[in-house]
Amino acid sequence: MRIVFMGSPDFAVPSFNALVEAGHEVVCVYTQPPRPAGRGKDERKTSVHERAEELGIELRTPKTLRHEEEQERFRALDADLAVVAAYGLILPKPILDAPRQGCINVHASLLPRWRGAAPIQRAILAGDEISGVTLMQIDEGLDTGPMLARQTLDIRWKNAGQVVKEMANLGARLLVEWLESPTAPEPQPIAGATYAPKLEKAEARIDWSQTAEQIERQVRAFNPVPGAWFEANGERIKLLKADIDRGSGKAGEVTDDRLTIACADGAIRPLEVQRAGKAAMTPGELIRGFAIPKGTILP
Repeated sequence: MRIVFMGSPDFAVPSFNALVEAGHEVVCVYTQPPRPAGRGKDERKTSVHERAEELGIELRTPKTLRHEEEQERFRALDADLAVVAAYGLILPKPILDAPRQGCINVHASLLPRWRGAAPIQRAILAGDEISGVTLMQIDEGLDTGPMLARQTLDIRWKNAGQVVKEMANLGARLLVEWLESPTAPEPQPIAGATYAPKLEKAEARIDWSQTAEQIERQVRAFNPVPGAWFEANGERIKLLKADIDRGSGKAGEVTDDRLTIACADGAIRPLEVQRAGKAAMTPGELIRGFAIPKGTILP
């Protein structure tokens, strides 16, 4: 089958690899253009970009697919199918209509729950215990197309990085299995639909007036990026891993010498933290050289 693959981050790479390994002809890869990243602001290629170069497959990085010239270039690929996995661009109708069998998407939630840009993080923040992957046919709506296959995944106590890896592999298997033995599309139910908006940087700051349960979810949802953080001694400290503690006190109060921090209900006991420009460390390692004494009220 002649397939155009459209994806960008790490999540998309297993699906890309699975198509190649299954013997499909990936005639072209579309991915987001390189963007400045890191302290030096050097241009960084997407994970899919790097993998396509390794495989020697034609690569395209348009900033938009809305121009008629770009749409004609896409049609000229004469594809049977387009497979999308976290690509990052909306596909206009001329693109959707170009492949003979349309476009399908590997989506990281159990649709119709968590349509949109950040389904994994939103599921963790909401306290969902079960999520999964949905293979769906793309229409002009936002993740509203009919479903082709679904597979569940237990996400309890996992951080976003762990869930991304597991869902990426799950989605790759589901994709290849469906291509080998296609099933009829099933309309998404209206009930239970929720939206997963893109993460905003401001959401990463910890608000100690929330409950310990909410903050623990926030820590997992924002690990590895951008990292949930709090301020101490005028410096941002990332909180990478934490447990819920039964302690109590004023919200933001450091209640012991282990850096346990009181919340609106319960307390957070940090397990792994990180200062700017430093490696991840235990709270004990942090406070040996960066005093945050008992009784400190964190903002």
